[in-house]
Amino acid sequence: MARRFVDISVPLEMGVASDPPVSLPRIEYTDHKQSVADLARFFPGLTADDLPDGEGWANEKVEIITHNGTHLDAPYHFASTMNGGERAITIDEVPLDWCFGRGVKLDFRHFEDGYVATAADVEAELARIGHTLEPFDIVIVNTRAGERYGHDDYLAAGCGMGREATLYLTSRGVRVTGTDAWSWDAPFVYTAKRYAETGDASIIWEGHKAGREIGYCHIEKLHNLETLPPFGFTVSCFPVKVKAASAGWTRAVAIFEDSL
Repeated sequence: MARRFVDISVPLEMGVASDPPVSLPRIEYTDHKQSVADLARFFPGLTADDLPDGEGWANEKVEIITHNGTHLDAPYHFASTMNGGERAITIDEVPLDWCFGRGVKLDFRHFEDGYVATAADVEAELARIGHTLEPFDIVIVNTRAGERYGHDDYLAAGCGMGREATLYLTSRGVRVTGTDAWSWDAPFVYTAKRYAETGDASIIWEGHKAGREIGYCHIEKLHNLETLPPFGFTVSCFPVKVKAASAGWTRAVAIFEDSL
């Protein structure tokens, strides 16, 4: 057997409409020449001529939020409680065995932007691919947003997962889900329009808020999902351990055990 890794994460980068303007990451790059003065502060008298190729180190100063890049949302992001009243766990409290498991991909690229997927949609897709969910499966959703990452319409692209679709998964023991869209829920622009028409606040962030009933995590801003089969791989998505935080960045990877 040969192990093969497929990167299903996006990088932290500037110049891409990956988040609303107020939340975009900022990265200040320092190259090997620029850092010589910083290095010399540790070694008085040191000059660039003393260093191989006149170089110090490369370094980056990053200003980000925990929801930039590919990240894992903790139940605490969705609400202060989960499982019908328990204190919602933060990202540093998420069980590690939730974050490494059998991957299952639902292909929802045919749904229009703003569509809210239902339990029936999930059930139909599982029947189409011939998969029966098991506890701790990691279910990732391939939407049209995946092909729009890096484009100005990314935040409004893709379908979302509604409350009943989310509960369909979590009631069967799924504790980590994921999407290649900006949000697990439908893009806000479509939800705002429906809310203006109906006045029904229950539709706002309904997939996230399903975590109040059954605690779970989801990965947002996945990538490369169109290259994956429906199943037959393992997902690794361990989050960075940020104390008492609502999310943590993850280098999500799909792992295949291929026959030689």
